[in-house]
Amino acid sequence: MSTESADSSGSRPRIEVTEGAAEEALNLLEREGFDTGIAGLRLFVQQGGCAGLSYGMRFDEAPEEDDSIYIHHDLRVFVDPASLKYIEGSVLDYEHGLQGEGFHVENPNVVSECGCGESFRT
Repeated sequence: MSTESADSSGSRPRIEVTEGAAEEALNLLEREGFDTGIAGLRLFVQQGGCAGLSYGMRFDEAPEEDDSIYIHHDLRVFVDPASLKYIEGSVLDYEHGLQGEGFHVENPNVVSECGCGESFRT
């Protein structure tokens, strides 16, 4: 298990989280009754969608043994090794807009997305 913090060495973290996304996720974690000192947001990639891959998110009570853990603005983000190769360098943000609001992954590895933006290909 490896842990990286937003404040660690001068190198860029492998996954970043904006302050707005961290705040929203922490609020949701607390409302669901999770201990925000241990629990976190799991970010993963799964097969699916018209472009081949899609993002998934859920809350987990604790990380798995082989997870990488990223801590930004007090939010713990868990990423499994298989997903990390697809989302390394990504930024998790929370967007408010006319089409609704929700979490959005800005992924530099994406070469194409489906028309609805729900799936991608690297």
